[in-house]
Amino acid sequence: MLKMKNIFTFIVILCGLSACGFEPLYVEKTGGDDLWYYNNQYDTDIVKEMAQIKIESVSDRIGQLIQNELIDIFNPYGAPKGAKYFLKISPANAQTTQQALRDDITATREKIKYSVTYALWSKDAGQLVSGDTWIYLSYDLLDNPYSTTMDKKKVEKDGAKIIANDIALRIGAYFHSVKTKRGDPNEF
Repeated sequence: MLKMKNIFTFIVILCGLSACGFEPLYVEKTGGDDLWYYNNQYDTDIVKEMAQIKIESVSDRIGQLIQNELIDIFNPYGAPKGAKYFLKISPANAQTTQQALRDDITATREKIKYSVTYALWSKDAGQLVSGDTWIYLSYDLLDNPYSTTMDKKKVEKDGAKIIANDIALRIGAYFHSVKTKRGDPNEF
C-alpha cells in the first residue's frame, strides 16, 4: 500500500510540473512541435552568444572573485577572441553590521551586505542590460582571529559565487527574451 501511495504522489507531482509552463532558459525549441529538442539536438545559440562576453577587470577582491566566477560560467573554454559583448562590474560595496551583542557590548556575529552594479555592453548597440545585485551574509566572530579571518574569506567566496550566478541568470534571461521575441531563431 505504501509503494502505491508513493507512485501516486510521484505521478501527481509530474503532472503538476508538466502543467506549470516551465521552459529551459538556455535551450530553445528547434522543431515546430511542443518538444524542446529535435532528434536529440538542442539549440544552444544562447549559450554560444553568452560565450562571446568579455568580463572587464575589477579592482577589489570581491569583484575579482565575482569576475572569476563569471569567467567560469560564460567562458569555460577560454576568453573569446573578438568578443561581441563586454560586461562591466563595479567594485563591490560592502556594508558590515555587528550583531548578537554580549553583555560587554562586543559582537559575536557580523552581517555583511555585498552590492554590485553591472552593465552588459555591445560593440554595435551600446548598453543592453544593467542592474544591481546584492546579498546578505554573516559569519561568527570567534576568539581565534585566524578562524574569524577564514570564516570571512569563505563568506566572501560564497557571496561572489551567488552574485555571479545572479548576474549570469539575468543576462541569460535577457538573451532568452531577445531570442524568443525575434521571428528568425537563427538571428541574434
